Amino acid sequence: MEAEKHHFANTKQLFIVNRSNALAKQLSVSAEDDFELSADSDAGYKAVNFSQNGLVISFMINGVDFTLNTVGKHNMENALAAVAVANQIGVDLKTCAAALKNYEGIYRRHQVLGNKNGVWMIDDYAHNPVKCAVSIQACQGIAPKVVAWFQPHGYGPTRFLRADFVQEIAAVLRPADEIWMSEIFYAGGTTEKNISAGDLINDLKALGKPAFFVEDRNRFLEIARPHLAGDCVLLLMGARDPGLEGFAKQVWEAL
Repeated sequence: MEAEKHHFANTKQLFIVNRSNALAKQLSVSAEDDFELSADSDAGYKAVNFSQNGLVISFMINGVDFTLNTVGKHNMENALAAVAVANQIGVDLKTCAAALKNYEGIYRRHQVLGNKNGVWMIDDYAHNPVKCAVSIQACQGIAPKVVAWFQPHGYGPTRFLRADFVQEIAAVLRPADEIWMSEIFYAGGTTEKNISAGDLINDLKALGKPAFFVEDRNRFLEIARPHLAGDCVLLLMGARDPGLEGFAKQVWEAL
């Protein structure tokens, strides 16, 4: 670790780490340059007082109020990282706050397609266990129910991460939330197709979670529609498949 620390510290004039991450923290060369999600931290930049109101989050960095038109505590951390860098190259915190207040988000990162009949539809690039769990959590501040759909990609990665997917998703689902999956996206290659997204759904069912498998994603909305009544979020998740953008538009138009 000392060798890595020396290497990084000597290749950058300004070296900033996220002290909330135990491994990154070991690389720190100056706490006052770093950032962390903790009021008790000795980091130079701290984000506190997180709250989410619908599709807007607010928090405070070093005594300055920030508002961001996006969801999830992870986006507070992303903003904190950007602010820590910007401030140390000469941008004051109030200017950072004013700029971030107008932030509109990026493509397929909790991209809000709109609201129909009380259903917010959101498309997200989440594709690994932790990101899927965080994506679901971020949507929980919008409505009392989240119906999350996920298309895993790659048979090898899904097989390797099966237990992690089940553990992470099961841990964040509220009683009213649901997880749906369609079959794994095949990205090519010679891998064995000896696992199905249905296997993950069965694992989640065994834990008592409301989990549903729809092999053909084109039938998802048809089957899931009765579950979308009332105030809820429909969250679509997946990556690598170039057809996901078109699928989201198709679902939105038919919602």
